[in-house]
Amino acid sequence: MALRRARSLSCLLAGLLLAAAGWGQPLPGTQVDPPNDRLQEKQRGSLKVSVAVPSAEETRQIFGVDLYADNVQPVWVEVVNGSDEFRFLTPMGMDPGYYSAREAMSRSRESGGESADEQLERRSINRVVVPPQSTRSGYIFTRVDEGTKSFNVDVVGGSEPYRMSFFVPVPGLKLDHYEVDLQGLYPADQRRELELPALVAALEQFPCCVRDASGEDRGDPLNLVLVGEISDLYYAFMRAGWDETETIYGSSLLKTAASAIGGERYRYSPVSALYVFGRPQDVALQRARSSINERNHLRIWLTPLVHEGKPVWIGQISRDIGVHFTWRTITTHKIDPDVDETREFLLEDMGYSQSLVQFGYVGGVGAAAYDEPRGNLTGDPYFTDGRRMVMWLSGSPTALDEIVPLDLSPYATGRIGD
Repeated sequence: MALRRARSLSCLLAGLLLAAAGWGQPLPGTQVDPPNDRLQEKQRGSLKVSVAVPSAEETRQIFGVDLYADNVQPVWVEVVNGSDEFRFLTPMGMDPGYYSAREAMSRSRESGGESADEQLERRSINRVVVPPQSTRSGYIFTRVDEGTKSFNVDVVGGSEPYRMSFFVPVPGLKLDHYEVDLQGLYPADQRRELELPALVAALEQFPCCVRDASGEDRGDPLNLVLVGEISDLYYAFMRAGWDETETIYGSSLLKTAASAIGGERYRYSPVSALYVFGRPQDVALQRARSSINERNHLRIWLTPLVHEGKPVWIGQISRDIGVHFTWRTITTHKIDPDVDETREFLLEDMGYSQSLVQFGYVGGVGAAAYDEPRGNLTGDPYFTDGRRMVMWLSGSPTALDEIVPLDLSPYATGRIGD
């Protein structure tokens, strides 16, 4: 179904854009040099796509104005079409809310003069048609994403559509997961490839909950398992609107405090360290809502388990619904006590972002009744049915009607993790 829809879109765009292009009349070529040497390239047959994202400072040097301050982030794209067919670049795949060059100019609160306007106009990709045996390059103006810029470059036309996913680091943020050597966490002899029955049994033997730095006190339940490469996880979460988290340092603490006082969003707000396997989370992600006090956030840890060649991750997800005082950290976020609801929110989120392949549930957490809740490390109560949700994620789109629910109960051991 997903392929049929993609082909239908390809035919529709091909018809519209070929009409606009004059049915094959040659278009003037454009060639704009890349903004830096942080290029990423992908090639599929006769199609080659290269991308680069300038930092805020590089953007100012190129265009003469601070576009980042006006939520405009230019993305350089080059499409090399080595086929004998017309190809069409669809900017909406990169950002559904992208700006035209003139709109980017009008948003700027800082006048760069006529030369800056000319720079934006001249360097943009004004038309998305890529004729046969030609190269087009230039900027598409998107909304700002700091840390890692994740986007798709969709090229349609010809015999089949192409979708290429990119994750481009953007200098400026200190991201916590950049400090983790995922490849070096486990020696090869510690990694275990498990079939599904053995995987379920192993997952139910993992700890029920996170710990504090001393390894003594239990905290939030480990209610989440992800199966997939790190690139699959980044694609899934960033496609759905999740953001990375900054490390805790002076600047990030000041931004956190300012956001809390002003009731504003801080998309990359740090999260505190919680511990599993004797180490803090390997990756933390968050989905900002109306303010810093309201967000969904998760932490995940790489396990030594492998299933069908894919790494297995265990994690914790909860929803922040406010702030309260605590003797441990002075102030901390208050979580929604219904942690299962937040778990199910993630299931829906991954499904609607077309990143979910299959899912099921295992035990290992232990149930906590509504009238007899457990507490996390900062004293917030929570209740749960005691299950972990296991999700298989993919970088390739999966339609809602193609998601496979798995009944993992035949393999359950009934064990509650320590």
